[in-house]
Amino acid sequence: MTGRKLAVWLLLPYVVWLTFFYRYHFIDGVNLALHETGHLFFSFGGETLHFLGGTLGQLAFPVAFIVHFRRQQKYFESAICTLWLAESLMYTAEYLGDAKAMQLPLVGGGTHDWNWLLSRWGLLDNCVGLAQSLHLIAVAVLVVAWYKALQLQYATSPTSRRKAL
Repeated sequence: MTGRKLAVWLLLPYVVWLTFFYRYHFIDGVNLALHETGHLFFSFGGETLHFLGGTLGQLAFPVAFIVHFRRQQKYFESAICTLWLAESLMYTAEYLGDAKAMQLPLVGGGTHDWNWLLSRWGLLDNCVGLAQSLHLIAVAVLVVAWYKALQLQYATSPTSRRKAL
């Protein structure tokens, strides 16, 4: 078994854990740093863009890596980065779902982005349902990305690898 095949199979328990038991964990430290960077980057666009910018920045990085690897035809790496995107969406869903309760600790104790945004948009009472919907979308992205990574490792010819995409 090649290293990549082994890696895909070793990722399966992580995929299951993310799907059913997601909690803040090691990769979310990276997501948090990217989130805060997004606030800085989007601070020029007014309050709404500033508060939304954290999430936009956090999601932009895995998307940029996905695009980068696809352009280089490194589809396995692209699939792995898509797993990261799905995990980042789950991280966003957790934060979104906390918008009304505001129980999660905030960096610097500032304003809760999603409380501010959803209050502004009249959707604060829907935060849990919105978060659950986002989590389901993230699960779909996660499962497809894992399956594509697996499929790419078992494709036996260049033609079948292209079909796996």
